[in-house]
Amino acid sequence: MDKREILLSPIQIGPHTSLNRFFIQPMECSDGDADGNPTDLTYKRYENLFKGEAGVITLEAITITDKNRSRMNQLFIMPENQPALTNFVTKLKQLNPNPIFLFQLTHSGELSNPEFSKRLAVKLLPGFEGDIFTEDEFEKIMADYVLAAKIAYDAGADGIDMKLCHGYLGSQILRPYNTRKWKYGGPWENRRQFAFDLYERIRAAVPDPNFIIGSKLSVWEGFPGGMGTAGPDTPVIDLSEVIDLVKGLEERGAAYFVQSAGSPSITISLTQADRDHPYFAYLHQYFAKVLKDNLKPETVVVGSNYSIFGNGRNKLLAVDREDRSLLTYGAKNIHRGYVDMIALGRQSLADPLLPLKFREGKEDEIDFCTACDNCLELLIQQSPIGCCTYNRFYTEVLKETRKKKGRLVVDHT
Repeated sequence: MDKREILLSPIQIGPHTSLNRFFIQPMECSDGDADGNPTDLTYKRYENLFKGEAGVITLEAITITDKNRSRMNQLFIMPENQPALTNFVTKLKQLNPNPIFLFQLTHSGELSNPEFSKRLAVKLLPGFEGDIFTEDEFEKIMADYVLAAKIAYDAGADGIDMKLCHGYLGSQILRPYNTRKWKYGGPWENRRQFAFDLYERIRAAVPDPNFIIGSKLSVWEGFPGGMGTAGPDTPVIDLSEVIDLVKGLEERGAAYFVQSAGSPSITISLTQADRDHPYFAYLHQYFAKVLKDNLKPETVVVGSNYSIFGNGRNKLLAVDREDRSLLTYGAKNIHRGYVDMIALGRQSLADPLLPLKFREGKEDEIDFCTACDNCLELLIQQSPIGCCTYNRFYTEVLKETRKKKGRLVVDHT
């Protein structure tokens, strides 16, 4: 197996061609301005990613409303943001026209931060407080999603990621816990119709076949009633609904799926394996294979949780160091047909130039993620986010954040 040949080979995603198998995850970095537009920090992050030559780059979770959001300085996608977003896309594509550029659309729902936002829920989870949205409010949310997709298209994005993962609104509706009696609640046929209707409405609003649609989804959220469970009060894995979902979305034009798992506010180690429990990443490989086995060959499946493997210096046991590194594991899983591409999340913060360095034969110069999760601490503390290990600017941000707010111990248990 030649990992360079595999990872640097092109792949078709709908009508577009990704020049390699590296897919940049949507990493929220909390550095928008007061109106939700990109700042100099935002530009710098994405300029580095475009210089880094990944085949696909996803714009971090960009909220369709300023009324219900999880981050104070989150990026917005509303009509007033379109000029800034258009300028943003134009400048990045001038820098490098090759990457496929996607926007991840999100609504935070029950994860909206009540300090500056209104928390809306489908059905309140134990330990979460908020307001139950009315069906009229939800119709406005659906319309906002469609409008956001149109804005992304007009701004020059190549497509969207309709976010159905990590405990945000999409997964809140799809999970079995949503037993609420309404149009999109109760039986699976009702819950799945939310995603089906949304895809159909977006495609009707943006009929251009060059504009691709896909979704990142939590295959198993890992708590009772979460996505991928056998019922509203059990954590037992049952992927029948998830399989039916991706098949239905594929029929409605989905060109790709990004496999993920967990809900960071509840099952964070499942979402992103930590350095003490790296073996959670093995579950992701299984979940990705389930998707791949149930979709058409041309539908691209992107696997997650590769950052934890790094350069092989991790705590995985019973496997040789070379075989437990990010690049080797990624190439093997593509070679075996488990995935088509590998996603880089925390690793894209550690070294946005990884694909370029790999192409140039400079693997020894790659800054591999150490899974210190200081970036996660910044996220929780509502500070601008970046790699505190390799980027001095964010090291100082972390120091200042701890001075103002105290040190936060991220609990992975």
